[in-house]
Amino acid sequence: MKYIICIILIFNISAVNANEIFNLLKIPNLEIYTTISSNGLKYLYAKNNFKIGLKKNISCDRSKKNELNKKYPIIEKNLNKYEADFLIKNNLKFIIMCENLSVSLINTGGVPNILKRSLILDINFNQEHFERMIHHEFFHMIQAKHYKIFDEALWSKFNKASFKYAECSTCSDRIDLSLYKNTDGFLTEYSKSIPSEDMAETFSFLMTNKELIKKKIKNDLILNKKVKYLEKTLKLIDNNFTF
Repeated sequence: MKYIICIILIFNISAVNANEIFNLLKIPNLEIYTTISSNGLKYLYAKNNFKIGLKKNISCDRSKKNELNKKYPIIEKNLNKYEADFLIKNNLKFIIMCENLSVSLINTGGVPNILKRSLILDINFNQEHFERMIHHEFFHMIQAKHYKIFDEALWSKFNKASFKYAECSTCSDRIDLSLYKNTDGFLTEYSKSIPSEDMAETFSFLMTNKELIKKKIKNDLILNKKVKYLEKTLKLIDNNFTF
């Protein structure tokens, strides 16, 4: 009888957690991976496929256990670079792990949502750029939360006068994430799509390979200005923040 009681209690607790998660995030089919982290993040995973959004245009597939267990340590390692206070100031609390994430049928590495304090991550995203992608998507949350202090017009003026960004990231064919050998103000082709993506790409490299960027900015005055701008602006959010 004791064993039966224990099973019922565990089932009830699991059901309560699932309901709480859905009420908070409005994302179905999620389970808790772990709520224990050094900076207060809660990690969730998709136990079944889901579709969300007003037009159900955001979709992601269930997480395979072996893939989940392989990618979680990488995700945790990268997000542990941020202190709890910084995460709170930028509305991030929940990490949702799933596979084959897409928005309006366009594959994407992550979907940030400052209102739900959540970041959906595709654990099958391009492995070469996987760790950078985590920071890239988090930056979009940072900028969205503090949009008044990120001046895209000023950022654009750092570039050569002849350069023009695209109208939107999805209407641009500048999608390559590989690092340029000769940067000339931009780290990747994707940096050239729109100002916010340029900021996010620069931020992601600073978070994953700061020493490389230090070398690049010695011979790239435009990139040097962009790095200094990000450092100064992020200090306005949290004076303790460092790359």
